[in-house]
Amino acid sequence: MARRNDLEHKALHLIANTGNQGVLQSELWRNLDASSREGSRIAIKLENKGLVRRERELFSGRWTYRLYPKRQPASINSIVNCPCLMCPDDSRCGAWSTISPNDCEKLTEWILILVQRETNPSGET
Repeated sequence: MARRNDLEHKALHLIANTGNQGVLQSELWRNLDASSREGSRIAIKLENKGLVRRERELFSGRWTYRLYPKRQPASINSIVNCPCLMCPDDSRCGAWSTISPNDCEKLTEWILILVQRETNPSGET
């Protein structure tokens, strides 16, 4: 039983590290050194737990599944340029303080830039 849980954990880690590309189910079980049957069961179990998404795909003339993580690992890159990190008013800032993130122009500007990048990744205006 411990081996199956170890394989599920390893599988989830491998899938999570593929990001938006995903991984073919057949590649997954090869990387896990598991049988195709065991790999399929693990993929289905992870899908049923809501941890991965399986999409049917025709690859090299055969139907298989590509597995995608439903959640990406946390990354510091998402907050690297946040103005709060170097703000001199950080110690006095709070939701109910006189200095508040609700009224911070620098924070609002940073968030709007992030939203613009998400909605228009090519950088066109």
